[in-house]
Amino acid sequence: MVDDTWSGALHRLWQAASRAEEVAALADDVYAPLLATPGVHLVVGTRWDDRQVLRYMRALSAGSDAPVIVATTRSMPEAAVREPGGAPVVTRTAVDGLDDAVWPEAEFLRQAPGASVVACTFRLDHRGWAALALAVDGSADLAVVESRLAQAVDVIVACHTGILQRGREARRGADDALLAEASLQMDSSLDVEDTLRRVARIAVPAVADGALVHLLRSEGPEFVAATHVAVQQQRALETAGREDPWLTALLGRRGEDEDTVFLSGAALEGSPFGDAEADTAAGAGAFGARPGGAAGDGPHSTVVSISTLRARGRVVGTITFVYQRSEARLPDSAFLRSLATRAALAIDNALLYELRRTAVLSLQEHLLPSQLPVTDQWDLSASYEVGDPMLDVGGDFYDAVLRPDGSIALLIGDVCGRGAEAAALTGLARHTLRTLLEEGTDPGTALSRLNRALRQERASRFLTAVVATLMPQPDGTALLSTCSAGHPPPLVLRGDGTVSEVLSGGLLLGVLDDVSYDSHEERLTAGDTLVLFTDGLTESREAGGTFFESVLPGRLAALRGSDAADIAESLARQAKVFRDSGQDDIALLVARWTGIQPGAGLLPHDRQREQAALR
Repeated sequence: MVDDTWSGALHRLWQAASRAEEVAALADDVYAPLLATPGVHLVVGTRWDDRQVLRYMRALSAGSDAPVIVATTRSMPEAAVREPGGAPVVTRTAVDGLDDAVWPEAEFLRQAPGASVVACTFRLDHRGWAALALAVDGSADLAVVESRLAQAVDVIVACHTGILQRGREARRGADDALLAEASLQMDSSLDVEDTLRRVARIAVPAVADGALVHLLRSEGPEFVAATHVAVQQQRALETAGREDPWLTALLGRRGEDEDTVFLSGAALEGSPFGDAEADTAAGAGAFGARPGGAAGDGPHSTVVSISTLRARGRVVGTITFVYQRSEARLPDSAFLRSLATRAALAIDNALLYELRRTAVLSLQEHLLPSQLPVTDQWDLSASYEVGDPMLDVGGDFYDAVLRPDGSIALLIGDVCGRGAEAAALTGLARHTLRTLLEEGTDPGTALSRLNRALRQERASRFLTAVVATLMPQPDGTALLSTCSAGHPPPLVLRGDGTVSEVLSGGLLLGVLDDVSYDSHEERLTAGDTLVLFTDGLTESREAGGTFFESVLPGRLAALRGSDAADIAESLARQAKVFRDSGQDDIALLVARWTGIQPGAGLLPHDRQREQAALR
């Protein structure tokens, strides 16, 4: 015959188990129907960890609504004889035969008017086990009591398993979200220092309480970043990352194939994360005392994990996490491995970008003159701003050449596109024009011969250029002769602040055979300034769509009275701030005519050229 009362109670227990967020919430639904079983006078539940430490005890007697609850950390090693191995174990024991060293429930069970104890021990997970003990009298049907007790335990175990599963799923979802956010954060910068700081901060405090990042150098690990939830402990963490010999030696010994390792307890002895009281004399223990230490000592770093940062088949460094939290809140190795992989790729990308940036800037410098000629007649200066965020070598170039006839030639140009091919054409164009102009070739002929060379080389890219020669005149002026091959026209800033555009034209270089180029002449007076530039300056565009070209004359006029260096640097800086779009390089070459006549206490021109070449 089916007991409808117990069946209903068991159904309600399963319903409560499906909603429970912790096993303790089932206590009332478990204890009440068991106490309603004929012959049962008392129910006592206990919870143990895997080291035989009693953590929790709850006792409720028939006819009482107020359970006795004991939260404790009592170590009872002899209780190991009760610890279940796999399946739940049901036992019958006489009350008089209970050993207090094994049965902490005995103090309650002896108070019941029962003759025996029916108990079930069962494992919850790898971290601990539990027990339910019932005090029953001689009227109890022991087979029914054991059956109901086993059924109640089945619900408890299923409830705990479900809670753990839901917790794992929630943890997995949170971990996936954190990893996705970590990737976005770390990949949003290619600056090495910023990336390293992001890597250190990304998991604190979500994953750990502190983090250290080291790069692997040929001479050993190099500390680069640290963060901690507590400011004072962050300073101690930074000091440990830079100076601690224990940590340096440990990181230096890690093999390339080592997985994430967790260190705690004795493994941290002598480290900056060890027991504060034990390590005070050594200057370690900078992270406080362990939980349960002296009052006021604060939390202690109980666990440290070290993960290798490996990207593209090579080790780039390590990330060390410091935890001041319970074991249940520690991340697993798989999560740390995934986080380390993402961090390693972000760091490696930043390092490779920095190497590329250095190489590109070095190559760019070699495509430009190391310095401009120095004369008393001309105040010369130049500026170059790399605009492309990917840092391919640009095609802008400039130069200034002293010529045999006492004039000076200025040249500026722009090869279409970027990269190695553009760099090769840039070198060819600049050195070809420089050589021809130094030999005294007129600008139009120099451009025509460069065009012929490009056509003979079957260059796949075109380029623009402008050559301006400046010849001092007996009346104190300078003759400006300009020859352009499709390049933006230069500007002249007059001494009175007016700005004019130099007439220019001409076909692009490298497009057609047998092209000739005409010159345009005008005069400069003392204090006038010639400004040559590439289209990266004029095509810088603000968010509203306005090009810098439209404001350039006004910006240049505002620089009246400035020397050549101030004009070049100011215009480049203003264009860079102005633009919201447009990533072309910006090159400027500026020459201000001083009005000083040749021979006015100056060296002969051939000696000036010789000294300029030696500087």
